[in-house]
Amino acid sequence: NKITLALYSPLALIFAAPVSGQFARTYKSIIFLQPPWTTVFRGERVNLTCKGFGFYSSQKTKWYYQYLGKEISRETQKNTLEVHKSGEYRCQAQGSPLSSPVYLDFSSASLILQAPLSVFEGDSVVLRCRAKAEVTLNTTIYKNENVLAFLNKRTDFHISHASLKDNGAYRCTGYKETCCLVSSNTVKIQVQVPASHPVLTLSPEKALNFEGTKVTLHCETQEDSLRTLYKFYHDGVPLRHKSVRCEKGASISFSLTTEHSGNYYCTADNGHGAKPSEAVSLSVTVPVSRPVLTLSSAEDLISEGAKVTLHCEAQRGSLPIVYQFHHEDAALGNRSAHSAGGVSISFSLTAEHSGNYYCTADNGFGPQRSEAVSLSVTVPVSRPVLTLSSAEAVTFEGATVTLYCEVQRGSPRILYQFYHEDVTLGSNSTSSVGKVSFSFSLTAAHSGNYYCTADNGFGPQRSEAVSLFVTVPVSRPILTLRVPRAQAVVGDLLELRCEALRGSPPIMYWFYHEDVTLGSSSVPSGGEASFNLSLTAEHSGNYSCEANNGLVAQHSDTISLSVIVPVSRPILTFRAPRAQAVVGDLLELHCEALRGSSPILYGFYHEDVTLGKISAPSGGGASFNFSLTTEHSGIYSCEADNGLEAQRSEMVTLKVAVPVSRPVLTLRAPRAQVAVGDLLELHCEALRGSPLILYRFYHEDVTLGNSSALSGGAFFNLSLTAEHSGNYSCEADNGLGAQRSETVTLYLTGLTENRSGPVATGVTGGLLSLAGLAAGALLLYCWLSRKAGREPASDPCRSPSDLDSQEPAYHNVPAWEELQPVYSNVNPRGENVVYSEVRIIREKKKHAVACNPRHLRNKGSPIIYSEVKVASTPASRCLLLASSAPHR
Repeated sequence: NKITLALYSPLALIFAAPVSGQFARTYKSIIFLQPPWTTVFRGERVNLTCKGFGFYSSQKTKWYYQYLGKEISRETQKNTLEVHKSGEYRCQAQGSPLSSPVYLDFSSASLILQAPLSVFEGDSVVLRCRAKAEVTLNTTIYKNENVLAFLNKRTDFHISHASLKDNGAYRCTGYKETCCLVSSNTVKIQVQVPASHPVLTLSPEKALNFEGTKVTLHCETQEDSLRTLYKFYHDGVPLRHKSVRCEKGASISFSLTTEHSGNYYCTADNGHGAKPSEAVSLSVTVPVSRPVLTLSSAEDLISEGAKVTLHCEAQRGSLPIVYQFHHEDAALGNRSAHSAGGVSISFSLTAEHSGNYYCTADNGFGPQRSEAVSLSVTVPVSRPVLTLSSAEAVTFEGATVTLYCEVQRGSPRILYQFYHEDVTLGSNSTSSVGKVSFSFSLTAAHSGNYYCTADNGFGPQRSEAVSLFVTVPVSRPILTLRVPRAQAVVGDLLELRCEALRGSPPIMYWFYHEDVTLGSSSVPSGGEASFNLSLTAEHSGNYSCEANNGLVAQHSDTISLSVIVPVSRPILTFRAPRAQAVVGDLLELHCEALRGSSPILYGFYHEDVTLGKISAPSGGGASFNFSLTTEHSGIYSCEADNGLEAQRSEMVTLKVAVPVSRPVLTLRAPRAQVAVGDLLELHCEALRGSPLILYRFYHEDVTLGNSSALSGGAFFNLSLTAEHSGNYSCEADNGLGAQRSETVTLYLTGLTENRSGPVATGVTGGLLSLAGLAAGALLLYCWLSRKAGREPASDPCRSPSDLDSQEPAYHNVPAWEELQPVYSNVNPRGENVVYSEVRIIREKKKHAVACNPRHLRNKGSPIIYSEVKVASTPASRCLLLASSAPHR
């Protein structure tokens, strides 16, 4: 090692007792320098590092500084300290003793020689000569005041391998430019030689080291001198016996006891560190004492299965000792002990391990036997077995069953207990291994799992479970029907539930409708079964169910179910005596819903006004009759309701037809007297009747032509010829029966007298006949109106004086002089003629227009007019009737 790296003292090492053949060292704290010199110039700084047991660990450190008899201590958190003062330094690291002192010199000289504090044999040593600026280094090294070497301008002098010949005082010199030769400080080097490892010997070497034998330990080193200090150790502990200095080395003697067995070594220290010897083992031979056998177990009870430990130990005796264990003189095994404390064997107990145990110990001087130890092994009960008195799997209610519980092994006394689904049924105790029994009568509640336990103080043992199934016949089932509303309706989901309150599962349930099977369901664990059915009309009737668990079948009571069918949309039909409904006909309204539960209430409606309601207790629908009037035209419907949801029929339109009344024929000409070549207008009108009306015109029953009209009658124009004189009529027909008007006779002027007389007479007769017919019709109309209890809108039966007096009775009648005569040949001969004027009063007029009589003079003959007022339609006209009569 290079001394320039660290400074340490050989006294820093102290050797402790050997451990496992090696020596553990305990170090003093050591101070390392950086730079590694003990002499430096003043103003420079030196870093001290303290190393303890953890040789390179940084730790909290105590420092001690002494100079001129004054000591100062301080503590640093780390193991380094920077110093710049001369003096003696020591340190103490945690867990290590105080270090050896190190003296540092911070010199004010101009030339210094730096050297290590301690030098050991074989070290490489550097001596360094340093100068300040004013000194010229033309260095010369002196040893013991003799020139050793010239360094010229070099600063270091090297000693490659230090030995004792290098001991001495060293210094160096240089030149100061201003004056003279300068010498450095003197450094003394003492090369230290450590002692070699000593050798320890034991005598007598081959003797048997029995107790009381005297032995001698001798320690010797090659570099033995009077300065060498020897010490003796036993298992790391210094021996207190006084050592004797020999011619070479040192010795120590003592008489052996059992405590002297162990390892011995010695150390030799010549002032440069103690060196240990190799260890020597010494065994003191002692015969074994009588061993002691002990028995131990972790359990409180020594029972079968428990782990037991046998321990055999001789309190005295040289090692090794062979121990052997015995059970009833049968060897269990042996163990060899190489240290004190005895040996042990462990094993798990069985019933066969009961008996006496002992052990022997022998270290070569004859075996020693222990006292016997007795062991009684308690056997826990084995797992019991539970059996039934009957091997049959099915047991009925009322039968007696016996349970048996038995164990094959176990120390008495044994307590047996019987359980049903963890509920205690009973218990029994026996004083020997065997079986016990428990009997009871079966009920349905006894189905389930049974087991038993056996216990002799080591905890109960439980048997395997045995299942017992008590078979119970099914009771009579209960059938319930469930629908989503109070009444069962087609389309509803019907749920049938069948349940037998008693009976061993599995139970098979069957569902019936009118003794026809609907379906079945199996319930494996008891309870109810259900069957769902979407209802139709055919599902009304009787329902029942059946339960069967293989022992007996039970049938439920019958439940009746009535399935209500909602009414379908009804159909409304008209029934009349003919294809076309006519006023006065008897009309039958027939309403029928093709589907729906009875009774059904039918309602009949005309324009949403109720006509009537009829209940039909059975199928076939219902009818409503009434006589038709013109007001009965319109839209008809009917409604069917059976309490679930009313259904309305389609709308049906009815049109009531009115037969035509007898038409009135009117002839019109452009002048008072009709002549050949005039244009004759025939107007035919039926005052009542449903359109469309076909009018036909006749002359002497020969058809002239026809025309259709919605209202107001029809017209036919004719250019007159001589052949056109004669009787005219018309006919009205709307398909409900034709009506023929009265005949009107026409005479043409320009004919002979002989012919005109009869013609005039015919015309006059025709007119009088027509007037009489009109008067009769008027009287019949008034009578019917009063009989019906109503007044017509304009009463034709009243006199003209009953009219509103504020308006003139003839305000819309032209002057008679301006009227064109219908017939110009009415009175060609100037005979007395009585005229009757028939006026038709329009219903929409506020005041009736009456045709008043006027006295007209024709050639001085008085003319009598009579007025007939008839109620009619707006198309009514005034017909002038002329009759020949004497003037009054």
